[in-house]
Amino acid sequence: MFKHKTEKTTYAIIGLGRFGYALALELAASGAELVAIDKDEEKVREMRDYTENAFVVHSLDKKTLCEAGIQNCDVAVVCIGEHIDTSILTTLTLVGMGIKRVIAKAKSSEHGEILKKLGAEVVYPEKDMAVRLANSLENSRVLDYVRLSEKISISKLFIPESAVGKTVYEMNFRSRFGLNIIAIENSSGVINHIKPDYVFKKNDILFLAGEKDGLKLLDEWNEKH
Repeated sequence: MFKHKTEKTTYAIIGLGRFGYALALELAASGAELVAIDKDEEKVREMRDYTENAFVVHSLDKKTLCEAGIQNCDVAVVCIGEHIDTSILTTLTLVGMGIKRVIAKAKSSEHGEILKKLGAEVVYPEKDMAVRLANSLENSRVLDYVRLSEKISISKLFIPESAVGKTVYEMNFRSRFGLNIIAIENSSGVINHIKPDYVFKKNDILFLAGEKDGLKLLDEWNEKH
């Protein structure tokens, strides 16, 4: 299979619902090698425009998964949410097959706990989207929000007006708000090596890592100044 022809990470997408299909398209667009399987012939046929390794399967047992070449993939993502029992059994099978990294979509916290105990990394697409929307509604400056853990997140936001004209050293985001600047995006591109004497400009976009409370502190500081 393709695994012998490339050193790239190879992915298996199990289930081509909205989440799985969107994930497969993004991976394919980035040039990743992937196997995609689903019982829906139309979805698989559409996916063949993006990967030659798209297969119609009506069973997710070990034999069928091996026939599709899943065992050659580095990462397998179980994108089955509606049928929890199928999701759990498929995850168990993939972990048992020795796939290096198994990621599974969970529909509820209880579902997620079971998947974790089986050895999978768990994602909550609906929950994560709700969290991102809530944060963008709470703070109009937040353009995007990705939670890395229960405490740490990465936020993409416009520079507060009160910080324009000040240097990175003067603002001292880490000391004041517990936030670390990962990168700054402006009309010239993205700066990922942040110097203390960099002067913030209007329309700068910051990528900040830290706790949610830090964003609140930053927002409150901006309102006061």
